Amino acid sequence: MDTTMNRRRLLTTAALGGAGIVGATALGSIAPEDAFAAPSLTVEPGAVDPHFVEGRVTSITGTMLLVTSSDSSLHSIRITDGTSIWKLRPTTFDRIAVGDGLYARGVRLPDSTLAAESVWVNIVNVRAHLAAVGRNVLHLEHRGQRIIGHIVPGTTAAVYNNTPAVADLSLLRIGRHVQVIGAWHPDTNEIDIATVYAAA
Repeated sequence: MDTTMNRRRLLTTAALGGAGIVGATALGSIAPEDAFAAPSLTVEPGAVDPHFVEGRVTSITGTMLLVTSSDSSLHSIRITDGTSIWKLRPTTFDRIAVGDGLYARGVRLPDSTLAAESVWVNIVNVRAHLAAVGRNVLHLEHRGQRIIGHIVPGTTAAVYNNTPAVADLSLLRIGRHVQVIGAWHPDTNEIDIATVYAAA
């Protein structure tokens, strides 16, 4: 059976009020790295992926998010019982707020609403210079700007040289370049760190 069509039917059923939808994360990965994945193979190179939305939440009505993209276009995103939500860690719809930024992937409904499969809230992917390490904080420099990266006990992990993620950040070296995936504090220069990638 075509899994794309299966997913489309399940999400459409959920968005239109059907019962028995599968639980969150059953349809797609919630891994933060997947927010930055390449468009679907069905999208022509250079074309806009109709199943992807980025922007900031401007209003929330019931389970519908109104999102304004960086190109000022407006999008309606429907959250269903099958939507997986990430905001530094897997979370629930009530954690999304007006002003949050997000990436969303899902299925377009006939009315152009996106029935969301996965939503990543305030997610950032930053390549930066590690300027300093403090108590539960990394000071990063990115394109001449200072970013404060908060270490979140029990959540923040490091990946050294593509090895499995570990909680030990002691191998991070000041002066080296790192890649950080985390959750932005809207309208600030601060992020909570999910994963920092570095060379040991």
